[in-house]
Amino acid sequence: MTDTLPRFTGFGLGLRREHQRDFIEHEQPVEFVEIISENFMACGGRPMRSLDAVRERHPVAMHGVSMSLGSADGLDPYYLAELKALARHVDPLWISDHLCWTRTGGFATHDLLPLPYTDEALAVCIANILRAQDVLERPLLIENPSSYVTFAESTMSEWQFLAALTRETGCYLLLDVNNVYVSSINHGFDAQAFLAGIPADRVRQIHLAGHSAGPEGMLIDTHDAPVCPEVWALYAQALDRFGLCATMIERDDAMPPLSDLLDEMAVARDHASKPSLAA
Repeated sequence: MTDTLPRFTGFGLGLRREHQRDFIEHEQPVEFVEIISENFMACGGRPMRSLDAVRERHPVAMHGVSMSLGSADGLDPYYLAELKALARHVDPLWISDHLCWTRTGGFATHDLLPLPYTDEALAVCIANILRAQDVLERPLLIENPSSYVTFAESTMSEWQFLAALTRETGCYLLLDVNNVYVSSINHGFDAQAFLAGIPADRVRQIHLAGHSAGPEGMLIDTHDAPVCPEVWALYAQALDRFGLCATMIERDDAMPPLSDLLDEMAVARDHASKPSLAA
């Protein structure tokens, strides 16, 4: 496995069905696109032809939602084989997935379920990440998911858990700034402590997205709204801490015209062009 991943500093968008024609028919002012890996695994025909047309203009990052890195029964070998086949075809910038579990006993929940931050869970995640990286022959990017419950059994913070994963596996991090903000409100921790607690040299991509208000003051990571001012402010602090790295606007519901997402991406570019707050 190649254990280093060069830094890539472009700005991108998620490639969603509603905007595929825009990307195929016209050159868009983005440096990369991100696909949901599962939408193209074991897939041919029109979806793959569309992706190939986009790849002629833009590098592609692969982002998964069902590797289930926290599963105590290990990773699905058939899933890994299909993911590797897709990676061979796409030649992605990187492959990412979430710090969560989605599957147990052969049953897929189709949700990003949280983990207790314990030594036992850490050992499971380390083993699964090492296995995935061995099969895929490349380091993974691990994303911090939003969460809505905590576990009394946890013996470390989420950022301590992520830092340990990078040390033990050589993986990198996909920092979802919106998820940091959402979880900090839901659980009452300091979002800046999260940023300070993960290793600066392991962050290779940043996600920015919108969220919605849930019951009893809880926030829900719905990806159906523009990035809010508080998340933009946290993004500026992340740039101070990690420097410029690949940044993407995520939108998965209440999909606006592509021009609206490009306008949001321009805001991210503007933040990244400003002098460091730490200077």
